[in-house]
Formats: sequence, C-alpha cells, structure tokens
Amino acid sequence: MILGILQARTSSFRLPNKVMLPVAGAPMLARHIERLLRARKMDNLVLATTDRPEDDCVAELAVAAGIASYRGSLDDVLDRYYRAAEVYRPSHVVRVTGDCPLADWDVIDRCIAFTVEGEYDYGSNCLNPTWPDGLDVEVLTFAALGDAWQEATSPVDREHVTPFINRQPNRFRLGSFENDTDLSGFRWTVDEPQDYELVRRVYDALYPTNPAFTTADILQLLAAQPDLIEFNAGIERNEGLRKAEEALKDHKHG
Repeated sequence: MILGILQARTSSFRLPNKVMLPVAGAPMLARHIERLLRARKMDNLVLATTDRPEDDCVAELAVAAGIASYRGSLDDVLDRYYRAAEVYRPSHVVRVTGDCPLADWDVIDRCIAFTVEGEYDYGSNCLNPTWPDGLDVEVLTFAALGDAWQEATSPVDREHVTPFINRQPNRFRLGSFENDTDLSGFRWTVDEPQDYELVRRVYDALYPTNPAFTTADILQLLAAQPDLIEFNAGIERNEGLRKAEEALKDHKHG
C-alpha cells in the first residue's frame, strides 16, 4: 500500500491561514486535495494537521473532501507523519505539503514509480531540483520513516521530516527523480502574498475550463503571460529549511 500524507496547518508564519485562502471559489487546501486525489499510484490520502484549536477548520475540510485526517504535534511533524502512517502500515509514504496547491499528480505518480521500481529507501524530486518549486514530492519507505521517527533528535529533523534520511546516503538508498528540462527557476509554492497572487491567477485562468490542468498548461499560460512570473520572482527556494538549519548551527556553536 502506498499512502499519501498531506501536512497542513493554519499557523504559517509568513502567510497566516494560507491554506484556507480562496482559490477558484474554494479554500486553497480543498483545491490542493482535489489535485492530489487524481494520483493513481497513491492508494489512500490522509491529511495530517495539528491538534490545536485553530486547525479545527483544517480537519473539518478533510472530512468535507472525503479523506481521513490525523491530528498531532505542531512542531514535531515527523511524529505527526509517523503516527498518521502507523495506522495503515504502508509499504511507502508519499510526503506532500500544504503550500503546493499546483501539485501535479502525474509527477507524483512518476516519482512513486521511480522510487518503488528503483528499490530506493527515499526518492524525490528535491535532492537535485529540476521541477518548479511547488511540485515537490518525496516518497519513502515506511521502514525508513520509522527509523527517522525513532532516532532523529534535532529540531530540524523533527520539523522537516526527511532530512534525517536524505543526509545519510551511506545508510539509506537515495534516488533523485529529475526532469528532462530544468524548470527549477519557476516558483509555484505559496509562502508569501506574492506567491498566493500568482497561484490565484493561474487557477482563475485555467480552472474554470479545465479543472485537471497540468504542468504543461501552466507553462503555456506563463509563456503567454510572462508578467505573471514577476509576481514572486526573486524569492529564495526552501528558505524556511535553510533558516532552520542555520539557527540550529548557531545554537550548537553559541
């Protein structure tokens, strides 16, 4: 069994409540779930949110979308992931995050196939980014997730779930799922108000006539309207993880 786990919460620092912002007539998170459910190689999808009252709306949205939810720690996301998966004991877990509402189910399916067929402990399109920021997907064995859950101790590893695994190539078999064309310069994630504006406009342009729009459709739109790219140009990729790692280093050396 292959289990998708979507992590989402309302307490985003840079853009609070972003997952509930409206996109094409529904909360952004609802549109995100809609896209993820198109993936054919995921047998199930669970939304993992926090046990805090402000995330009641996130859990309620999961019910409305027809998927299960698990509620756990705000900061120990690794624990939240493991306990959400433990009920199902899948062969593999697919990690996706709530700030990627343009997630591409075809990319997800291809990354799952790449990881399973290659017999990797961890496969993703994040190790050497060649896809737009916002199409991130990580596929890991439940066994590897269990190892990380039992052994990881640093705040960065507990918050970001997979660094404990992907920093140990001598222990875990890692696979980098890469695109034929380098599209890593595109930013389709939502961390800042400018990101949200871009995603909202993409949905407004494509969703009404084609709810199942693809990465190719987005690229075609951006080619026709290149001014859209300027909304969030220059924002750093994976800034949150970098700052967390720097803070941990400063703490150790302080």
